[in-house]
Amino acid sequence: MNLIKSTSTFSLFVLLSRVLGYVRDFFIAIYLGSGSMADTFFVAFRIPNTFRRLFSEGTFNAAFVPSYSSELIRGKKKANIFANTIFNLLLLGLFFTILIIEIFMPAFIKIIAPGFSNDLEKLNIAIDLTRITFPFLFFISLASFFSAILNSHNKFAAAAAAPIILNVLLIICLLYIENIDDNLVYYLSYSVTLAGLLQFIFLLLFVKKYFVVNINFNFKINKKVKIFFSKLLPSIFSSGVTQINILVGTIIASFQASAVSYLYYADRIYQINLAIAGIAIGTVILPNLSRHIKKNNSAKTIELQNKALELSLFLSLPASFALMVGSEQITSALFGYGSFDQLSVRNSAKALFYFSLGLPAFSLIKIFSTFLFARNDTKTPFKYSLISVILNILISLIFFSKIGFIIIPIATTISSWFNGIILLTFVINKNYFKFSPDFLIKIIKIIFANIVAISIFYFLINFQTTLLEYTNNFKFIFIILIVLLTFISYVGVSIIIKAFKISDINLKY
Repeated sequence: MNLIKSTSTFSLFVLLSRVLGYVRDFFIAIYLGSGSMADTFFVAFRIPNTFRRLFSEGTFNAAFVPSYSSELIRGKKKANIFANTIFNLLLLGLFFTILIIEIFMPAFIKIIAPGFSNDLEKLNIAIDLTRITFPFLFFISLASFFSAILNSHNKFAAAAAAPIILNVLLIICLLYIENIDDNLVYYLSYSVTLAGLLQFIFLLLFVKKYFVVNINFNFKINKKVKIFFSKLLPSIFSSGVTQINILVGTIIASFQASAVSYLYYADRIYQINLAIAGIAIGTVILPNLSRHIKKNNSAKTIELQNKALELSLFLSLPASFALMVGSEQITSALFGYGSFDQLSVRNSAKALFYFSLGLPAFSLIKIFSTFLFARNDTKTPFKYSLISVILNILISLIFFSKIGFIIIPIATTISSWFNGIILLTFVINKNYFKFSPDFLIKIIKIIFANIVAISIFYFLINFQTTLLEYTNNFKFIFIILIVLLTFISYVGVSIIIKAFKISDINLKY
Protein backbone atom coordinates (compact mmCIF):
# COMPACT_ATOMS: atom_id res chain seq x y z
CA MET A 1 0.00 0.00 0.00
CA ASN A 2 1.11 3.56 -0.75
CA LEU A 3 -0.05 5.66 2.20
CA ILE A 4 -0.10 9.05 0.47
CA LYS A 5 -1.72 7.79 -2.73
CA SER A 6 -4.34 5.75 -0.87
CA THR A 7 -5.04 8.62 1.50
CA SER A 8 -5.27 11.02 -1.45
CA THR A 9 -7.82 8.82 -3.20
CA PHE A 10 -9.90 8.47 -0.04
CA SER A 11 -9.49 12.16 0.80
CA LEU A 12 -10.48 13.32 -2.68
CA PHE A 13 -13.94 11.77 -2.37
CA VAL A 14 -14.26 12.77 1.28
CA LEU A 15 -13.31 16.33 0.36
CA LEU A 16 -15.83 16.34 -2.50
CA SER A 17 -18.48 15.10 -0.09
CA ARG A 18 -17.59 17.77 2.48
CA VAL A 19 -17.59 20.51 -0.17
CA LEU A 20 -21.05 19.42 -1.28
CA GLY A 21 -21.96 19.28 2.41
CA TYR A 22 -20.91 22.91 2.65
CA VAL A 23 -23.05 23.80 -0.40
CA ARG A 24 -25.95 22.05 1.32
CA ASP A 25 -25.40 23.98 4.55
CA PHE A 26 -24.92 27.21 2.60
CA PHE A 27 -28.49 26.95 1.32
CA ILE A 28 -29.78 25.81 4.71
CA ALA A 29 -28.15 28.90 6.25
CA ILE A 30 -29.85 31.12 3.65
CA TYR A 31 -33.32 29.59 4.05
CA LEU A 32 -33.32 28.63 7.75
CA GLY A 33 -30.54 30.73 9.29
CA SER A 34 -30.06 29.99 13.00
CA GLY A 35 -33.66 30.24 14.20
CA SER A 36 -36.12 27.84 15.79
CA MET A 37 -36.79 25.75 12.65
CA ALA A 38 -33.06 25.40 12.04
CA ASP A 39 -32.56 24.16 15.61
CA THR A 40 -35.25 21.48 15.24
CA PHE A 41 -33.93 20.24 11.91
CA PHE A 42 -30.34 20.14 13.16
CA VAL A 43 -31.38 18.06 16.16
CA ALA A 44 -33.33 15.68 13.90
CA PHE A 45 -30.40 15.53 11.48
CA ARG A 46 -27.69 15.45 14.14
CA ILE A 47 -28.95 12.27 15.82
CA PRO A 48 -28.85 9.85 12.84
CA ASN A 49 -25.88 11.70 11.35
CA THR A 50 -23.91 11.29 14.58
CA PHE A 51 -24.64 7.57 14.51
CA ARG A 52 -23.57 7.56 10.85
CA ARG A 53 -20.24 9.08 11.82
CA LEU A 54 -19.91 6.69 14.73
CA PHE A 55 -20.42 3.72 12.42
CA SER A 56 -18.88 4.83 9.13
CA GLU A 57 -15.92 7.08 9.84
CA GLY A 58 -13.49 4.36 10.84
CA THR A 59 -15.25 3.15 13.99
CA PHE A 60 -16.90 0.04 12.55
CA ASN A 61 -13.65 -0.60 10.68
CA ALA A 62 -11.73 -0.59 13.93
CA ALA A 63 -13.53 -3.70 15.20
CA PHE A 64 -14.32 -5.39 11.89
CA VAL A 65 -11.21 -5.03 9.70
CA PRO A 66 -8.71 -6.85 11.98
CA SER A 67 -11.17 -9.74 12.57
CA TYR A 68 -12.23 -10.01 8.94
CA SER A 69 -8.61 -9.75 7.73
CA SER A 70 -7.70 -12.68 9.99
CA GLU A 71 -10.50 -14.73 8.41
CA LEU A 72 -9.35 -13.77 4.91
CA ILE A 73 -5.94 -15.24 5.66
CA ARG A 74 -7.71 -18.55 6.45
CA GLY A 75 -9.72 -18.43 3.21
CA LYS A 76 -12.44 -16.47 1.41
CA LYS A 77 -15.17 -18.98 2.38
CA LYS A 78 -14.50 -18.62 6.12
CA ALA A 79 -14.33 -14.85 5.76
CA ASN A 80 -17.71 -14.84 3.98
CA ILE A 81 -19.37 -16.98 6.69
CA PHE A 82 -18.01 -14.68 9.40
CA ALA A 83 -19.11 -11.54 7.54
CA ASN A 84 -22.62 -12.88 6.87
CA THR A 85 -23.10 -13.72 10.54
CA ILE A 86 -22.14 -10.18 11.49
CA PHE A 87 -24.39 -8.74 8.76
CA ASN A 88 -27.47 -10.70 9.89
CA LEU A 89 -26.91 -9.80 13.55
CA LEU A 90 -26.59 -6.13 12.60
CA LEU A 91 -29.73 -6.38 10.50
CA LEU A 92 -31.75 -7.72 13.43
CA GLY A 93 -30.20 -5.42 16.04
CA LEU A 94 -30.68 -2.27 13.97
CA PHE A 95 -34.27 -3.11 13.03
CA PHE A 96 -35.43 -3.58 16.61
CA THR A 97 -33.39 -0.63 17.93
CA ILE A 98 -34.95 1.74 15.40
CA LEU A 99 -38.44 0.30 15.94
CA ILE A 100 -38.20 0.83 19.72
CA ILE A 101 -36.86 4.38 19.39
CA GLU A 102 -39.53 5.29 16.81
CA ILE A 103 -42.22 4.16 19.28
CA PHE A 104 -40.68 6.05 22.21
CA MET A 105 -39.46 9.05 20.17
CA PRO A 106 -41.03 11.73 22.45
CA ALA A 107 -39.06 10.44 25.44
CA PHE A 108 -35.96 10.06 23.27
CA ILE A 109 -36.09 13.70 22.10
CA LYS A 110 -36.56 14.92 25.66
CA ILE A 111 -33.30 13.16 26.50
CA ILE A 112 -31.40 14.36 23.42
CA ALA A 113 -32.76 17.93 23.41
CA PRO A 114 -34.12 18.57 26.93
CA GLY A 115 -34.13 22.31 26.35
CA PHE A 116 -36.92 21.88 23.78
CA SER A 117 -39.33 20.74 26.53
CA ASN A 118 -40.02 24.39 27.36
CA ASP A 119 -41.38 24.99 23.84
CA LEU A 120 -44.12 22.47 23.00
CA GLU A 121 -44.31 23.38 19.30
CA LYS A 122 -40.56 23.10 18.87
CA LEU A 123 -40.55 19.78 20.74
CA ASN A 124 -43.33 18.29 18.58
CA ILE A 125 -41.65 19.34 15.34
CA ALA A 126 -38.36 17.83 16.52
CA ILE A 127 -40.18 14.55 17.34
CA ASP A 128 -41.81 14.45 13.88
CA LEU A 129 -38.59 15.26 12.03
CA THR A 130 -36.50 12.72 13.95
CA ARG A 131 -39.09 10.01 13.29
CA ILE A 132 -38.66 10.74 9.60
CA THR A 133 -34.85 10.83 9.62
CA PHE A 134 -34.18 7.94 12.00
CA PRO A 135 -34.51 5.07 9.45
CA PHE A 136 -31.43 6.63 7.83
CA LEU A 137 -29.48 4.99 10.65
CA PHE A 138 -30.62 1.50 9.57
CA PHE A 139 -29.47 1.88 5.98
CA ILE A 140 -26.28 3.81 6.68
CA SER A 141 -25.08 1.36 9.33
CA LEU A 142 -25.45 -1.57 6.93
CA ALA A 143 -23.77 0.53 4.23
CA SER A 144 -20.88 1.05 6.68
CA PHE A 145 -20.59 -2.72 6.97
CA PHE A 146 -20.10 -2.88 3.17
CA SER A 147 -17.53 -0.07 3.43
CA ALA A 148 -15.56 -2.09 5.98
CA ILE A 149 -15.52 -5.08 3.62
CA LEU A 150 -14.20 -2.89 0.79
CA ASN A 151 -11.60 -1.25 3.03
CA SER A 152 -10.36 -4.69 4.13
CA HIS A 153 -9.54 -5.31 0.47
CA ASN A 154 -7.78 -1.90 0.23
CA LYS A 155 -10.67 -0.46 -1.80
CA PHE A 156 -11.43 2.98 -0.40
CA ALA A 157 -12.97 5.07 -3.20
CA ALA A 158 -16.58 3.78 -3.22
CA ALA A 159 -16.92 3.97 0.57
CA ALA A 160 -15.56 7.53 0.58
CA ALA A 161 -17.83 8.57 -2.31
CA ALA A 162 -21.09 7.19 -0.88
CA PRO A 163 -21.87 10.19 1.44
CA ILE A 164 -21.94 12.41 -1.66
CA ILE A 165 -25.41 10.97 -2.34
CA LEU A 166 -26.84 12.51 0.85
CA ASN A 167 -25.49 15.96 0.06
CA VAL A 168 -26.63 15.89 -3.57
CA LEU A 169 -30.19 14.90 -2.56
CA LEU A 170 -30.41 17.63 0.08
CA ILE A 171 -29.08 20.25 -2.34
CA ILE A 172 -31.66 19.21 -4.96
CA CYS A 173 -34.36 19.41 -2.29
CA LEU A 174 -33.27 22.92 -1.25
CA LEU A 175 -33.07 24.16 -4.84
CA TYR A 176 -36.28 22.69 -6.25
CA ILE A 177 -38.84 22.79 -3.47
CA GLU A 178 -40.98 25.71 -4.58
CA ASN A 179 -42.80 26.32 -1.31
CA ILE A 180 -39.97 27.54 0.90
CA ASP A 181 -41.70 27.67 4.27
CA ASP A 182 -41.79 25.62 7.46
CA ASN A 183 -42.50 22.49 5.37
CA LEU A 184 -38.97 22.67 3.98
CA VAL A 185 -37.59 20.92 7.07
CA TYR A 186 -39.96 17.99 6.43
CA TYR A 187 -38.83 17.65 2.82
CA LEU A 188 -35.21 17.74 3.97
CA SER A 189 -35.90 15.04 6.55
CA TYR A 190 -37.47 12.70 3.99
CA SER A 191 -34.46 13.31 1.73
CA VAL A 192 -32.12 12.20 4.53
CA THR A 193 -33.78 8.78 4.83
CA LEU A 194 -33.98 8.34 1.05
CA ALA A 195 -30.26 9.10 0.84
CA GLY A 196 -29.54 6.36 3.38
CA LEU A 197 -31.37 3.82 1.21
CA LEU A 198 -29.54 4.94 -1.94
CA GLN A 199 -26.12 4.74 -0.22
CA PHE A 200 -26.94 1.20 0.89
CA ILE A 201 -27.79 0.19 -2.69
CA PHE A 202 -24.74 2.02 -4.09
CA LEU A 203 -22.27 0.17 -1.84
CA LEU A 204 -24.08 -3.14 -2.28
CA LEU A 205 -23.27 -2.94 -6.00
CA PHE A 206 -19.55 -2.45 -5.28
CA VAL A 207 -19.20 -5.04 -2.52
CA LYS A 208 -20.65 -7.95 -4.55
CA LYS A 209 -17.19 -8.73 -5.96
CA TYR A 210 -15.86 -9.48 -2.47
CA PHE A 211 -18.92 -10.45 -0.43
CA VAL A 212 -22.27 -12.10 -1.22
CA VAL A 213 -25.12 -11.14 1.12
CA ASN A 214 -27.01 -14.14 2.51
CA ILE A 215 -29.94 -13.11 4.73
CA ASN A 216 -30.33 -16.12 6.99
CA PHE A 217 -31.19 -15.87 10.68
CA ASN A 218 -30.27 -19.48 11.33
CA PHE A 219 -26.69 -18.57 12.18
CA LYS A 220 -24.25 -19.66 14.87
CA ILE A 221 -22.74 -17.13 17.23
CA ASN A 222 -19.28 -18.60 17.63
CA LYS A 223 -16.37 -17.35 19.68
CA LYS A 224 -15.04 -15.10 16.91
CA VAL A 225 -18.39 -13.37 16.49
CA LYS A 226 -18.61 -12.82 20.26
CA ILE A 227 -15.10 -11.36 20.25
CA PHE A 228 -16.06 -9.01 17.41
CA PHE A 229 -19.12 -7.64 19.21
CA SER A 230 -17.16 -7.33 22.44
CA LYS A 231 -14.83 -5.01 20.50
CA LEU A 232 -17.51 -3.18 18.51
CA LEU A 233 -19.15 -1.05 21.22
CA PRO A 234 -15.83 0.08 22.74
CA SER A 235 -14.49 0.92 19.26
CA ILE A 236 -17.62 2.91 18.35
CA PHE A 237 -17.37 4.90 21.57
CA SER A 238 -13.61 5.47 21.50
CA SER A 239 -13.11 6.18 17.80
CA GLY A 240 -16.19 8.38 17.75
CA VAL A 241 -15.40 10.28 20.92
CA THR A 242 -15.27 13.63 19.11
CA GLN A 243 -18.75 13.04 17.68
CA ILE A 244 -20.03 11.93 21.09
CA ASN A 245 -18.64 15.09 22.67
CA ILE A 246 -20.39 17.15 19.99
CA LEU A 247 -23.66 15.29 20.59
CA VAL A 248 -23.30 15.98 24.32
CA GLY A 249 -22.75 19.62 23.41
CA THR A 250 -25.93 19.62 21.31
CA ILE A 251 -27.93 18.28 24.27
CA ILE A 252 -26.63 21.01 26.58
CA ALA A 253 -26.92 23.72 23.89
CA SER A 254 -30.65 22.98 23.44
CA PHE A 255 -31.26 25.08 26.56
CA GLN A 256 -30.06 28.24 24.76
CA ALA A 257 -31.93 29.65 21.76
CA SER A 258 -30.07 29.23 18.43
CA ALA A 259 -27.04 27.68 20.16
CA VAL A 260 -27.58 24.31 18.41
CA SER A 261 -27.36 26.10 15.06
CA TYR A 262 -24.22 28.06 16.01
CA LEU A 263 -22.45 24.87 16.98
CA TYR A 264 -23.67 23.04 13.89
CA TYR A 265 -22.23 25.59 11.45
CA ALA A 266 -18.92 25.78 13.32
CA ASP A 267 -18.72 22.00 13.38
CA ARG A 268 -19.31 21.81 9.62
CA ILE A 269 -16.30 24.03 8.88
CA TYR A 270 -13.62 22.24 10.90
CA GLN A 271 -14.96 18.78 10.04
CA ILE A 272 -13.69 19.26 6.46
CA ASN A 273 -10.09 19.04 7.64
CA LEU A 274 -10.74 16.40 10.29
CA ALA A 275 -12.12 14.09 7.62
CA ILE A 276 -8.76 14.16 5.83
CA ALA A 277 -6.22 14.64 8.63
CA GLY A 278 -7.70 12.05 10.97
CA ILE A 279 -10.45 9.89 9.55
CA ALA A 280 -8.95 9.29 6.08
CA ILE A 281 -5.47 8.46 7.37
CA GLY A 282 -6.78 6.24 10.17
CA THR A 283 -9.07 4.35 7.80
CA VAL A 284 -6.37 3.83 5.17
CA ILE A 285 -3.60 2.61 7.50
CA LEU A 286 -5.73 0.18 9.55
CA PRO A 287 -5.78 -2.85 7.16
CA ASN A 288 -2.04 -2.76 6.43
CA LEU A 289 -1.08 -1.89 9.98
CA SER A 290 -3.05 -4.94 11.17
CA ARG A 291 -1.22 -7.15 8.68
CA HIS A 292 2.24 -5.83 9.64
CA ILE A 293 1.48 -6.44 13.33
CA LYS A 294 0.22 -9.99 12.68
CA LYS A 295 3.42 -10.72 10.74
CA ASN A 296 5.53 -9.20 13.57
CA ASN A 297 7.07 -6.79 11.06
CA SER A 298 8.04 -4.15 13.62
CA ALA A 299 10.13 -2.06 11.20
CA LYS A 300 7.21 -1.59 8.79
CA THR A 301 4.81 -1.02 11.68
CA ILE A 302 6.91 1.79 13.17
CA GLU A 303 7.54 3.32 9.74
CA LEU A 304 3.83 3.37 8.86
CA GLN A 305 2.82 4.75 12.25
CA ASN A 306 5.36 7.59 12.09
CA LYS A 307 4.37 8.51 8.55
CA ALA A 308 0.67 8.51 9.52
CA LEU A 309 1.33 10.77 12.52
CA GLU A 310 3.54 13.07 10.48
CA LEU A 311 0.96 13.34 7.67
CA SER A 312 -1.83 14.00 10.17
CA LEU A 313 0.09 16.92 11.72
CA PHE A 314 1.12 18.19 8.29
CA LEU A 315 -2.57 18.50 7.36
CA SER A 316 -4.19 19.47 10.67
CA LEU A 317 -1.81 22.18 11.95
CA PRO A 318 -2.26 24.69 9.09
CA ALA A 319 -6.04 24.24 9.20
CA SER A 320 -6.04 24.80 12.96
CA PHE A 321 -3.96 27.98 12.72
CA ALA A 322 -5.97 29.35 9.79
CA LEU A 323 -9.30 28.79 11.57
CA MET A 324 -7.96 30.51 14.68
CA VAL A 325 -6.66 33.52 12.76
CA GLY A 326 -9.62 33.93 10.40
CA SER A 327 -12.57 32.31 12.18
CA GLU A 328 -14.95 35.24 11.67
CA GLN A 329 -13.91 35.98 8.08
CA ILE A 330 -14.18 32.29 7.14
CA THR A 331 -17.59 31.85 8.82
CA SER A 332 -18.92 35.02 7.21
CA ALA A 333 -17.63 34.05 3.76
CA LEU A 334 -19.04 30.54 3.95
CA PHE A 335 -22.43 31.15 5.59
CA GLY A 336 -23.00 34.91 6.00
CA TYR A 337 -25.92 35.31 3.60
CA GLY A 338 -29.72 35.54 3.71
CA SER A 339 -31.19 34.54 7.09
CA PHE A 340 -27.71 33.93 8.55
CA ASP A 341 -27.18 37.42 10.00
CA GLN A 342 -24.11 39.08 11.52
CA LEU A 343 -24.97 37.91 15.04
CA SER A 344 -25.10 34.33 13.75
CA VAL A 345 -21.71 34.83 12.08
CA ARG A 346 -20.10 36.20 15.24
CA ASN A 347 -21.44 33.44 17.50
CA SER A 348 -20.60 30.62 15.09
CA ALA A 349 -17.13 32.12 14.60
CA LYS A 350 -16.54 32.11 18.37
CA ALA A 351 -17.43 28.42 18.49
CA LEU A 352 -15.22 27.74 15.47
CA PHE A 353 -12.23 29.47 17.11
CA TYR A 354 -12.34 27.19 20.15
CA PHE A 355 -13.04 24.08 18.08
CA SER A 356 -9.99 24.93 15.94
CA LEU A 357 -7.75 24.85 19.02
CA GLY A 358 -8.62 21.19 19.35
CA LEU A 359 -8.42 20.22 15.68
CA PRO A 360 -4.94 18.60 15.89
CA ALA A 361 -6.10 16.69 18.98
CA PHE A 362 -9.21 15.41 17.18
CA SER A 363 -6.96 14.05 14.42
CA LEU A 364 -4.40 12.56 16.81
CA ILE A 365 -7.11 10.67 18.71
CA LYS A 366 -8.07 8.97 15.44
CA ILE A 367 -4.44 8.08 14.66
CA PHE A 368 -3.44 6.81 18.13
CA SER A 369 -6.69 4.87 18.47
CA THR A 370 -5.94 3.17 15.15
CA PHE A 371 -2.54 2.06 16.52
CA LEU A 372 -4.45 0.18 19.23
CA PHE A 373 -7.33 -1.03 17.03
CA ALA A 374 -4.78 -2.70 14.74
CA ARG A 375 -3.73 -4.75 17.79
CA ASN A 376 -7.34 -5.70 18.52
CA ASP A 377 -7.31 -3.44 21.57
CA THR A 378 -10.55 -1.46 21.67
CA LYS A 379 -10.90 -1.41 25.47
CA THR A 380 -8.04 1.01 26.17
CA PRO A 381 -9.27 3.74 23.79
CA PHE A 382 -12.78 3.15 25.16
CA LYS A 383 -11.60 3.66 28.75
CA TYR A 384 -9.78 6.92 27.95
CA SER A 385 -12.62 8.15 25.74
CA LEU A 386 -15.11 7.57 28.57
CA ILE A 387 -12.95 9.68 30.89
CA SER A 388 -12.73 12.34 28.17
CA VAL A 389 -16.51 12.47 27.72
CA ILE A 390 -17.08 12.72 31.48
CA LEU A 391 -14.54 15.57 31.64
CA ASN A 392 -16.32 17.29 28.75
CA ILE A 393 -19.72 16.98 30.43
CA LEU A 394 -18.45 18.26 33.78
CA ILE A 395 -16.77 21.34 32.26
CA SER A 396 -19.84 22.10 30.12
CA LEU A 397 -22.35 21.75 32.97
CA ILE A 398 -20.29 23.72 35.48
CA PHE A 399 -19.74 26.74 33.23
CA PHE A 400 -22.76 26.71 30.85
CA SER A 401 -24.92 28.86 33.11
CA LYS A 402 -22.09 31.42 33.39
CA ILE A 403 -20.82 31.80 29.81
CA GLY A 404 -23.41 30.00 27.68
CA PHE A 405 -22.90 27.84 24.60
CA ILE A 406 -19.28 28.90 24.06
CA ILE A 407 -18.19 26.58 26.87
CA ILE A 408 -19.16 23.60 24.70
CA PRO A 409 -16.35 23.95 22.10
CA ILE A 410 -13.95 24.90 24.91
CA ALA A 411 -14.83 21.76 26.86
CA THR A 412 -14.62 19.61 23.72
CA THR A 413 -11.14 20.94 22.98
CA ILE A 414 -9.83 20.49 26.53
CA SER A 415 -11.18 16.94 26.82
CA SER A 416 -9.84 16.02 23.36
CA TRP A 417 -6.30 17.16 24.15
CA PHE A 418 -6.50 15.22 27.39
CA ASN A 419 -7.59 12.13 25.45
CA GLY A 420 -4.91 12.52 22.78
CA ILE A 421 -2.08 12.99 25.30
CA ILE A 422 -2.98 9.98 27.44
CA LEU A 423 -3.36 7.79 24.31
CA LEU A 424 0.11 8.85 23.16
CA THR A 425 1.55 8.14 26.62
CA PHE A 426 -0.06 4.71 26.65
CA VAL A 427 1.17 3.55 23.22
CA ILE A 428 4.70 4.70 24.04
CA ASN A 429 4.74 3.04 27.47
CA LYS A 430 3.46 -0.24 25.97
CA ASN A 431 6.13 -0.08 23.23
CA TYR A 432 3.39 -0.04 20.60
CA PHE A 433 4.90 3.10 19.12
CA LYS A 434 8.17 4.97 19.12
CA PHE A 435 9.24 8.09 17.31
CA SER A 436 11.61 7.66 14.38
CA PRO A 437 15.04 9.35 14.77
CA ASP A 438 14.18 12.15 12.32
CA PHE A 439 10.59 12.75 13.54
CA LEU A 440 11.44 15.83 15.66
CA ILE A 441 13.32 17.46 12.78
CA LYS A 442 10.36 16.89 10.46
CA ILE A 443 7.92 18.40 12.96
CA ILE A 444 10.14 21.48 13.39
CA LYS A 445 10.14 21.88 9.62
CA ILE A 446 6.34 21.50 9.49
CA ILE A 447 5.94 24.15 12.22
CA PHE A 448 8.26 26.53 10.33
CA ALA A 449 6.26 26.03 7.12
CA ASN A 450 3.10 26.76 9.12
CA ILE A 451 4.53 30.00 10.52
CA VAL A 452 5.36 31.23 7.01
CA ALA A 453 2.00 30.17 5.54
CA ILE A 454 -0.14 31.58 8.37
CA SER A 455 1.77 34.88 8.23
CA ILE A 456 0.81 35.08 4.55
CA PHE A 457 -2.79 34.15 5.39
CA TYR A 458 -2.99 36.82 8.12
CA PHE A 459 -1.63 39.46 5.75
CA LEU A 460 -4.07 38.50 2.97
CA ILE A 461 -7.24 38.58 5.11
CA ASN A 462 -6.25 41.98 6.54
CA PHE A 463 -4.91 43.49 3.30
CA GLN A 464 -8.29 44.49 1.87
CA THR A 465 -10.77 44.11 4.74
CA THR A 466 -13.66 45.44 2.64
CA LEU A 467 -13.44 42.37 0.39
CA LEU A 468 -14.39 40.14 3.33
CA GLU A 469 -17.02 42.36 4.94
CA TYR A 470 -20.38 40.76 5.72
CA THR A 471 -22.17 42.95 3.16
CA ASN A 472 -19.92 41.82 0.28
CA ASN A 473 -21.80 39.10 -1.60
CA PHE A 474 -18.59 37.95 -3.31
CA LYS A 475 -16.60 37.38 -0.13
CA PHE A 476 -16.78 33.61 -0.67
CA ILE A 477 -14.66 33.94 -3.82
CA PHE A 478 -12.04 36.00 -2.03
CA ILE A 479 -11.71 33.62 0.94
CA ILE A 480 -11.29 30.67 -1.44
CA LEU A 481 -8.53 32.53 -3.33
CA ILE A 482 -6.81 33.42 -0.04
CA VAL A 483 -6.97 29.82 1.19
CA LEU A 484 -5.61 28.53 -2.13
CA LEU A 485 -2.73 31.01 -2.12
CA THR A 486 -1.92 30.11 1.48
CA PHE A 487 -2.06 26.38 0.76
CA ILE A 488 0.20 26.74 -2.29
CA SER A 489 2.71 28.73 -0.24
CA TYR A 490 2.55 26.11 2.53
CA VAL A 491 3.23 23.23 0.18
CA GLY A 492 5.93 25.23 -1.62
CA VAL A 493 7.79 26.11 1.57
CA SER A 494 7.39 22.51 2.81
CA ILE A 495 8.97 21.13 -0.36
CA ILE A 496 11.83 23.64 -0.25
CA ILE A 497 12.75 22.88 3.38
CA LYS A 498 11.87 19.16 2.89
CA ALA A 499 9.08 19.12 5.44
CA PHE A 500 7.30 17.24 2.68
CA LYS A 501 9.15 15.16 0.11
CA ILE A 502 7.69 14.47 -3.31
CA SER A 503 9.48 11.11 -3.26
CA ASP A 504 7.20 10.04 -0.35
CA ILE A 505 4.35 9.78 -2.86
CA ASN A 506 5.87 6.61 -4.31
CA LEU A 507 6.90 4.96 -1.04
CA LYS A 508 5.23 1.69 -0.14
CA TYR A 509 4.24 0.96 3.46
